[in-house]
Amino acid sequence: MMKHIVVDLEMNPVNRAYRDVRRRLNEEVIEIGAVRLGDDFQQEATFQTYVRPEYGPIKKHIKELTGITEAKVAGQPVYADAFRAFLDWVGNSEDVKIYSWSLSDIKQLRSECRFKLPDFDTSWLDDRWVDLQQEFDSRLGLHHNLALEHALGAIDHKFEGTQHTALADAINTSAILALMQDEEKFKRTMKPVLEILHPKETLTDSIGDLYPELMKLKELGDA
Repeated sequence: MMKHIVVDLEMNPVNRAYRDVRRRLNEEVIEIGAVRLGDDFQQEATFQTYVRPEYGPIKKHIKELTGITEAKVAGQPVYADAFRAFLDWVGNSEDVKIYSWSLSDIKQLRSECRFKLPDFDTSWLDDRWVDLQQEFDSRLGLHHNLALEHALGAIDHKFEGTQHTALADAINTSAILALMQDEEKFKRTMKPVLEILHPKETLTDSIGDLYPELMKLKELGDA
């Protein structure tokens, strides 16, 4: 049975006082949130833990963005223990796919594991990771990255919980993953967006039909 794990991280910059650390690690994970979906892409279980940073206090702008304070991370596990707990929750099954919105999360886990858990084989992550943002954008024919909140707006999904909290972001991302499994429903849901992104007759085509000489001049100017 395939496990589908949708994960999201919140991070805090390493304090500038730790110059040697910053050469290898720019940020530390301060929250891990994840949701597990079954073969039918329905939610089965959730995982959430705060992570106590080891290289400096939580920055003011991070507190304001995420709501994560020093009090929330006090007494919480450090990264090595939190990540092991996450792996235990995922389980030992080889049939695992891990999804995130963009590649920033896997890049962070790779960097932090190499620094704080050097014995962990990061290829385990590489072999299972899926960039859901890229898959969603490709399905729509987009050539730029769509933010999670905009993707949720596109599928007419009201954000559940508080934005920039790891578990809520993971749960809402999983709604996009679930929708993408039903091609007909996805097309139906995304029809208004697709019509905007790929109109049958673009404005440029209409201008070209009416003013072909003008379009020729434009083409010469672009050449």
